[in-house]
Formats: sequence, C-alpha cells, structure tokens
Amino acid sequence: MKPMLAAMLVFCVISAASAEPVSVGDTGVTFEPPAGFKPVPKRIRDLKWPSNRAPRYVVGNEAATTTVAYDLKPHVIPQSGLREAQAQFTQLFGGVIPSLVWKKNEIVEHSGRKWVLMEMTSSAVDTDIYNIMLVTGYKNQMLLFNFNSTKEDFPKYEKLLRASLYSITIPDAND
Repeated sequence: MKPMLAAMLVFCVISAASAEPVSVGDTGVTFEPPAGFKPVPKRIRDLKWPSNRAPRYVVGNEAATTTVAYDLKPHVIPQSGLREAQAQFTQLFGGVIPSLVWKKNEIVEHSGRKWVLMEMTSSAVDTDIYNIMLVTGYKNQMLLFNFNSTKEDFPKYEKLLRASLYSITIPDAND
C-alpha cells in the first residue's frame, strides 16, 4: 500500500472513531475529542489540577487517566509574541517540573494561526505523565489545549489524541 493511501486510511479510521465536536465555551473554537471521552467531574478536576489556574473544561476516558483540558485564560498573546510566550513557558515548566523531558518545543501552524506546541514527559507523585500542549492567542485571551495521559495509557491513546489535536478549528483566524 502506498504511504499516502495508508495515511489517508488511518485518518479516516481515526476520524470515524472520534466524538462529536466540542466547543470551547461560546467562542466557536471546536475540536473532536476521542470517542468515549466524557466531561470529567469537578471533584476529579480539583484533584488533578489543585490550583486556581485549573482548566474550566476537561473531557477524558472513564478513569480520567487520559484527558483533554481546554480553556481560555485572561492573558493576551499576540501572534507576534508567541516566541516570547514559548520562552516563558519553557522557563516556568523547567523551574517547577524537575523531571521534565522535552519531546518537542516549537512554533507550529494550525487552523490558520501559529501555536506554541510543547510535548513533554514528567513524573507526578504517583505516575509518569505524557503532555502535549498547544497555546495561542485568541480574541485577546490565551487559548490552550492540554492532551494529557499517563505514560502507561499514552500508547493506547496517542493516535486518538493527535487526531483530536488536528481537529481543532478556529472560526476566524484573522482576529
């Protein structure tokens, strides 16, 4: 089978397995979470993100060991300021996550805009974690997605999480 045909077949299978699009608040920004992912209850979110900076929206598998967190935060990040934001995130994460191992830390283009893409592993108190984060500015706020999985679960969910990441759409990329 030719590589392009194989890639298209995989994309179609993954797309067929995805859930209905989910909106980020009332922004019109949408993405398709992996099939079977449901909203994570507040009590679980509070345990997983015990700070006032926790995301407002999280969907995940039944055990919440693999999740997609997404939110808008009150931080202005213009497209021209993404390199600076990337440097700040890199410094912050490096300072507070001693076991951090970068897989990717770059600026990418998706859905008509540039994003900071940070892919990393780290150790939590009870397990090792794999994170894929996307951050961009949207209407004078910071739009962020965190595709988060235990390292144990990650191989099972990786293709579905990446398909979910690529499904992000922004209605007006010129804001």
